[in-house]
Amino acid sequence: MTSTPELGTYGVWRLHSAFTPELSRAIESFGYGTIWLGGSPPADLTTTEEILDATETVVVATGIVNIWSDAAADVAASYHRLEKKHPGRFVLGIGAGHPEATQEYTKPYDALVAYLDDLDEAGVPVERRVLAALGPKVLALAADRTAGAHPYLTTPEHTREAREALGPNKILAPEHKVVLESDPEKARSIGRPPVNNPYLHLRNYTNNLNRLGYSDEEIGDGGSDRLIDALVAHGTADAIAARLNEHLDAGASHVTLHSLPDMADPLETYREIAAALHR
Repeated sequence: MTSTPELGTYGVWRLHSAFTPELSRAIESFGYGTIWLGGSPPADLTTTEEILDATETVVVATGIVNIWSDAAADVAASYHRLEKKHPGRFVLGIGAGHPEATQEYTKPYDALVAYLDDLDEAGVPVERRVLAALGPKVLALAADRTAGAHPYLTTPEHTREAREALGPNKILAPEHKVVLESDPEKARSIGRPPVNNPYLHLRNYTNNLNRLGYSDEEIGDGGSDRLIDALVAHGTADAIAARLNEHLDAGASHVTLHSLPDMADPLETYREIAAALHR
């Protein structure tokens, strides 16, 4: 019987193009349980395979494969290739992305259902896939048709609502951005640009932030300090660890940190936060 891999309590989210085998081995050595490949990795999943080849036990997951970019049959073929080579270590995260990026973006819920149907037909087990989900309808779909949800750009308040929607036993693996910087103004100057561009201009994210109680005024003009502080944990490693653990207290089964800025060397951030998380 197919089972869902144990993701561990903490993971690392990073653009798939920015991973190297050396960085992946370091992440594994720091005790993180899962590496999440962000930025819509292509269907051949070659980066995923390279990371699996370079490591021994860490789970590798996509966060996420975009259903508009890659056919389910191609993704399924890659899943089976990876499962044969590295059994039990890969989780397929899929999602509909956002409408501003895709001309074909119509009826995303129906498209997700059809894509999951195609994955079923191609033999990708429910237990090995998760769904990018923010709103209640897609969270319910994740609960019904996958092992769980991988929400992006969220807060512990969203995690609490997502757990209620998913039920008690599904994976809930939110991403949370971090800046290892104790000066709040400097930290916000690092965290605000990648939050503002593009996410505060994409309606699936802004709708979710509205649901969480952030007004259009707080979302506009680069995001208020309150909003940026909610979405980007900053301070010492211990302060960041405490913020990540708020997701666990709210019902997350796994939380994955996303170090900013994206193109900076993240190694010391991963090392220091891992030490704080495992104290």
